[in-house]
Amino acid sequence: MVHQQRSQERLSPSSDTEDIVTLLAPRLAYFAGVARTEHVTRAAQEIQVPQSTLSRAMVRLEQDLGVDLFARRGRTVSLTPAGRTFLTSVERALAEIEKAADEVRADADAATGKVAFGFLHTMGAETVPGLIHAFRADHPRVRFSLVQNYGEAMIERLRAGELDLCLTSPVPDAPDLVARRLDEQKLRLVVPADHRLASRRRVRLAEAADETFVTLEPGYGLRRITDDLCKQAGFKPRVAFEGEEAETLRGLVAAGLGVALLPPPAVPRPGVVELTVTAPRAVREIGVAWLDGHPDTPPVAAFKKFLLSRRGSLLP
Repeated sequence: MVHQQRSQERLSPSSDTEDIVTLLAPRLAYFAGVARTEHVTRAAQEIQVPQSTLSRAMVRLEQDLGVDLFARRGRTVSLTPAGRTFLTSVERALAEIEKAADEVRADADAATGKVAFGFLHTMGAETVPGLIHAFRADHPRVRFSLVQNYGEAMIERLRAGELDLCLTSPVPDAPDLVARRLDEQKLRLVVPADHRLASRRRVRLAEAADETFVTLEPGYGLRRITDDLCKQAGFKPRVAFEGEEAETLRGLVAAGLGVALLPPPAVPRPGVVELTVTAPRAVREIGVAWLDGHPDTPPVAAFKKFLLSRRGSLLP
């Protein structure tokens, strides 16, 4: 006997997608099992649910959709044209769910899982490659998803769940984050090789009060530190250029566009002289941050422990 289309209250085409998903999702695997076997009893045995539960679920599914999915003859069923159309999409959806489950399990695997790790541009040439190389000596198959950006952008990605950890400066202080200071890096006043201060080894920052500076853009941690140090030295820097990358600034200093406060380069740059700043104390703190209360997968926990173990010896 063919199952008759129900006239009871059901989802309308204008129902919210969230409502449809909430109602249909738990029954999709049941539907696929019945469609595959074309027999309610055998499907119930394979899925390991009571036959009565499975039968009720299929009736309710058809009621919610307002469409007959099966033609019934006893416990034997066959798909209607609507049922065949629905099955194609259901199988695709279930395959995507299975793929997603496999991916998240793989990412959490202690030996082969993934760490989403962010770091500052200035950490990319030596520091981060050295850290990953050292970590992979004991965890050779752990995978990394790397993001290189400025500090505020990485904090945003932490909060969005796109990063597990990030190396940043200044070390953030926010109620929703956990941050640990790992090291500090001296900043130098970088001047052109023919500059009036180029013959010096040390300099007070106040001696550069009349100079033009090239700096990173507002929002970068190093820009904030530069502004703060200049303020401590009694002046506001005159800015000729705002960039996104420290080595670009070093090149512009070599070209005579201005001076800059920068961390040491990975490779010495010709055309500039790097002076130790004696006053104020010119350093930036480097720290690791993560989202408070965010559970760690085993690979993330291992890499976090590794980073914390490098406190005081993070930088090459």
